[in-house]
Amino acid sequence: MKKIGVVLSGCGVYDGSEIHEAVFTLLAIDRAGCEAVCMAPDIELNVVNHLTTEASGEKRNVLHESARIARGNIADIKTVKATELDAVILPGGFGAAKNLSDFAVKGSAATVNGEVARLLRDMYEAKKPIGAVCIAPALLAALFGKELSPTVTIGNDAGTAAEIDKTGAKHQECPVTGFVVDRENRIVTSPAYMLANRISEVCDGVDNCVKELIKLI
Repeated sequence: MKKIGVVLSGCGVYDGSEIHEAVFTLLAIDRAGCEAVCMAPDIELNVVNHLTTEASGEKRNVLHESARIARGNIADIKTVKATELDAVILPGGFGAAKNLSDFAVKGSAATVNGEVARLLRDMYEAKKPIGAVCIAPALLAALFGKELSPTVTIGNDAGTAAEIDKTGAKHQECPVTGFVVDRENRIVTSPAYMLANRISEVCDGVDNCVKELIKLI
C-alpha cells in the first residue's frame, strides 16, 4: 500500500490546517487505496478566535492541535523520513503560511520551518511527488522558487500570485476544481478555499489533486 504523508499545521483555518481541506485530503487518500501518514512540527502557534477572527493571545502546540484532525494517529515531522513515504501533500489553512512558514508575514522573502523544509527537499531529491492545496503552494514557492522555478497555483488571487512569482516560482491560474501539474518537479497544486465558494468545490478539487499526485508515484 502506498503511503502518502500529510503535513498538518494545526487545527482551524485561521491559525492551522483548514479542516475541510485536511479531511478531504485524508478521505481522497483512503478512497485511492493508499495510507495517510499524518505529521506536524512540535512547535507553538498563536491562537485565533475562529468566531471573531481576532487573535486570542493564547498559544497552543501545532502537533497537539493537528492530532485532533488525525484522531491522535500523528507523528512529529522530525521523526519522518522520505524513505518511509511514496508522496507527500500539504493541506492549506493559514497555518501553512504562519506555522510551517512565515509567508503570511514575509511573502516572497519567506522561509520554511526547518523540519518541513528537510522532508520536502528529501522528497524532491528522491523524485517522490509533492502536493499542496490552497495557500500551501506558496510555501513550496518559498522553498523551491530560486532553485527549481516550479509551476504552482493558488487559483487567481493577484496579490498572492505576484509574491509567488517573486520567489522565482511561476504561478499559473487554475479553476477551483482543477489542478496544476509541474511534471518535471513532480509537484501538483490546487486552489481549494483560495477560490472556492462551496464546500463541494473544495472536495472535488482536493480529490482531483490527490488522484493526480498518486499517478506521479
